This record gives sequence, structure tokens and C-alpha cells, in this order.
Amino acid sequence: MAAAVLLRGAVPGRGGSAWGWRLRLAPKRRLAHSSSSPGGSPAGGESWACFRLDKRALVRVRGPDAVPFLLGLLTNELPLPGPSDGDAPPPTRAGYAHFLNVQGRTLYDVILYGFQEREEETPGFLLECDGSVQGELLKHLALYRIRRKVSVEPHPDLRVWSVLPCTSEPGGTLPLQELTETAILTCDPRTVRMGWRLLTQDEGPVLVTRGRLGDLRDYHRYRYLQGVPEGVCDLPPGVALPLESNLAFMNGVSFTKGCYIGQELTARTHHLGIVRKRLFPVLLSGPLPPAGIAPGAVVLTAQGQVAGKFRAGQGDVGLALLQSEKIKGPLHIGTSEGGQVALTASVPDWWPAASK
Repeated sequence: MAAAVLLRGAVPGRGGSAWGWRLRLAPKRRLAHSSSSPGGSPAGGESWACFRLDKRALVRVRGPDAVPFLLGLLTNELPLPGPSDGDAPPPTRAGYAHFLNVQGRTLYDVILYGFQEREEETPGFLLECDGSVQGELLKHLALYRIRRKVSVEPHPDLRVWSVLPCTSEPGGTLPLQELTETAILTCDPRTVRMGWRLLTQDEGPVLVTRGRLGDLRDYHRYRYLQGVPEGVCDLPPGVALPLESNLAFMNGVSFTKGCYIGQELTARTHHLGIVRKRLFPVLLSGPLPPAGIAPGAVVLTAQGQVAGKFRAGQGDVGLALLQSEKIKGPLHIGTSEGGQVALTASVPDWWPAASK
């Protein structure tokens, strides 16, 4: 399937929706490499930083039973394409969801792209996942595919990119309205803070008007500062709980859809309204161990009480699963050398007000 059949035009719709974006054609041009952070001061009039996410992979699911098949496995509704506009195919839509095990713990986090190749065909889906567990995800899908009219296969033809604004100032960037002819563009469905998701066949730098090639370390630092987990390091399979991982904040769960594997614990926790621990973005200060902070390192209060565990990070930023009632006090992590690394948790400004 050529990516060109997925094209739509690229003018944003109303209401800040995570879908309904059309693609226009733009002349090809290369991006200059820069390592400045997405929220830093843009140089040379650049508005967008483009990050190629080589560790993300795509799985294609399609067939007459694709919709009921995925609905029985995912925490969220599916991003179904809308009606077509004349002779053009329906737009690509995106959504966020987790696959859970029977105990209600996260197995894989995915961004879903719904598309329809031809008007007479049923919708298909691309599942963006952590590339290190693509094989495991394929096996998981095959396990539940029995007697379903659905095909599941890797889709290596498209590369995954994140496109983030170079400035955090309101109005500091222009709308993304022009891309290459072999691309799928959509807002990141998790939060507006994560910009856009781009799928393209291009082997070279992605072509975005007023864009530049970004350093992947800046992407991960930025999303850690925003408190956005991604992949198995941040969401260990069979360990992470979806609501503690802020799945509801990231538009990744529906509490009104039909049954899915692992639903019982998630629904019960939601209706009880009690989530005592959450993944918080954290800043580390003090001499860091040469190998960094180990995943699972215990986070302690000044009185030596356990406040939670460090989950993952990069340099002096990361995510920690912490008891909400203990995040305001001084926190630290002990090192093997007998020292301490101070840890400061924060509440992202894009979280719902009731959670702050």
C-alpha cells in the first residue's frame, strides 16, 4: 500500500481535535540539523523541530473484522476515518490507547492511525508501538485473532516522526499546512504539548516548512518534562497500571465502550475515584551516578519514608511513580556510593485542574 493513498489535504479543523487534518503538497527541501530544544529560541526563522523516532515501529491491522477485533483488546475507542470529501479518501485520524493483560496492567502503549484506502473498503489501522516489542505485539494480536477476518502484519514502509514547535510562545509558530506527497500528518492525540505525529516514506529528512532536524535527546528530554511516558522503559509490560500512568489524562481510555481485556480493574479504579500514585515528571539535582539512576530506584522523603520509585529518564530529567500526597516535600534517591540525589516532582500544566 503506497502512503500516497492516505493523503488528505492539511488545514486544521475546529475544536483542537486530534484528527481531521488534511495534507497539501509542498516543494521538497532538506532540513538543517540543530540540537537546540523544542522550546528553545528558534534560529533562522525556524518554527518546527522534526525528530525521527527510529525506535518506534508500525503494525498494520485491516480486514472486515478489524474494528471489533481491536475494540476487544484496547482501552479506547478506535479513531475511525470520517466521511470522504468528493473523490478524495477519508482523512487519517489518530488515537491513543493501551493493550492490557488480564490483570489490568499495561502491556503496550500505542498510537493508532485509522485510514481507509478506498471508499468501498472497511477501515484499516496502523498501530505505532515501541519497536523493541513489535514482535511481542504481533504475537499478542495473533493470539486473539482466532476466526477473525483480519490481517496483522509489520508495516516498515513508513517512518515515524514527531514534530514539535521551536517556541512555547503563543502564536510563535505557524500552522502545519504543507508536507510532502507521501506523508500522514495528525496532531499527537495524547496532549497538545506533544505537537504532531508524522508518518512518511522519505528516507531523508522530513520536509516541513520552516522546520529543522532535531536531536532525539531533545525530544525525550522534552516529553519527560511534559510527563509523557512512551514505550516499555517508561511503561514496563505487566508492571504499569494504566490510570497510575495517567492514561485518562492522555485521552487513552474510554469508560463507556464495551468490554476489553483488563477492563475490570481499570473501570473499578475509575469509579472509586482513588488513584493514590501517579507518574510525575521529575528533575534530579546533585552528583548523578555515571550510569544514571537505575529504573526502580526507591524514592524517599526527608524522613526516610518510601514515596515511590524512579521509573525512567535521561540525564537529569525523568519520570517517577510517586504517592501524590508526598510530592511536595523534599525527596531523594540514595546512590550506591552512599550519596543522595535530590528529586523534585512537578505537576504538568496540561493535566486536568482537578488533579493538581
